[in-house]
Amino acid sequence: MKKSNEVLCKEVIEAIKWQPLLQPNKIDVSVQEGIVTLEGSIENYAQKREAEETVKHISGVKAVVDDVKVDLSPAASKNDTDIASSVVKALQDNWAVPDHRLRVEVEQGWVTLEGILHWNFQRKAADNAIRYLEGVRGVIDKIKIEAEVKNELGQEIVEKALSRSWILDIDNIKVRVDGKTIFLSGFVSSLFQKEEAERIAWNTPGVWYVDNELVVEPD
Repeated sequence: MKKSNEVLCKEVIEAIKWQPLLQPNKIDVSVQEGIVTLEGSIENYAQKREAEETVKHISGVKAVVDDVKVDLSPAASKNDTDIASSVVKALQDNWAVPDHRLRVEVEQGWVTLEGILHWNFQRKAADNAIRYLEGVRGVIDKIKIEAEVKNELGQEIVEKALSRSWILDIDNIKVRVDGKTIFLSGFVSSLFQKEEAERIAWNTPGVWYVDNELVVEPD
């Protein structure tokens, strides 16, 4: 049964209240046809990411528009040089991130990551490594994936990997491979399933890019 805008909005607000890291009175929620928009201001980048990820797990959400701004307190504010130093150290300390492949730039608290990595999980690990650093207002991800593995991508391999996930209905997902790119189309019943399908596709040896065109159609 499709949820009304009012019902889904109420569930999003309740889910945000349930998260101890968040301050729900600082996040405004609006819903239009399953698209959730978050606005307001919070204290750090970690809270911004937490709010967005919390909403993505709610049944009925088709997409999330994150317009929440990070409004740092004077005590949490740091100059760009100090933030850059913290980011570089955090990347160096994370075993999953080949930090020598990345370039870091910081401007007014916004961290830009550039470079080439072999796996998408390394890109995710880079973002996670700096999520809780003081002074960070947001991350601009310009990292490219160029797989070191030279395997030719096979459609059947991707389909088998997707079929192993208990939360996905492979009958509703179409896979197409063109060169180093995997295309996903069809429909899933939640935004979480859409992102899970993309995550699995990104784990395919040899992939450089995943074009996720899956449509969320809540049950």
